[in-house]
Amino acid sequence: MSETTANARLETFCDGIFAIALTILIIDIKIPSSFSITNTSEFWNALKHIAPAIFAFILSFTIIFITWVNHHNNMRLVNKSCSSFIYANGFLMITVVFIPFPTSLMGEYLFTDHSAPAVMLYVATMSFQSLGWIFLCNSAIKNNLVKNEKSIATIRQNGIYGYYAFALYSLCAIAAYWFPITIAIVTTLIWIFWLIIGVNIKHD
Repeated sequence: MSETTANARLETFCDGIFAIALTILIIDIKIPSSFSITNTSEFWNALKHIAPAIFAFILSFTIIFITWVNHHNNMRLVNKSCSSFIYANGFLMITVVFIPFPTSLMGEYLFTDHSAPAVMLYVATMSFQSLGWIFLCNSAIKNNLVKNEKSIATIRQNGIYGYYAFALYSLCAIAAYWFPITIAIVTTLIWIFWLIIGVNIKHD
């Protein structure tokens, strides 16, 4: 296969996973049938009830979208593939597919007395996703899959970000046991930071 299509099937496979994960996020957002809506005030109260689910949806959509953008840009830096690179991609995709589950839990329990395990699981998923980036970047460099020296430097930097993210999310997952709402806010701010970083990363 040519350089431009060496990972075409892998990218197509991953794009499909991203699209499905984004679609699944919205499924659980609905007004519960237990709500009796007979006037506008009750309708607003019902919407207020699902506000945490909407927040979780927006955050998770942003996370998956940023992950897709960064994955796309990283794939542009490589022109070959190997088994370990494909499996590293697979590990990263597992974390993407899993996101809708903790999203649903956080949306349901965020402002309840049971928010801690929901937020812990959500942030732990981010920690495992960071591992996926580490595996992906390390495999690309170790197996000489990267296009050129400039691309190697970018991949290596992305891998370093992965280590930072893993340490940060792991600490946040532990802290969420005591401060779930605070950690949910911190996680949102972290992803705003990653969005800024992602926009400013230079790719070949």
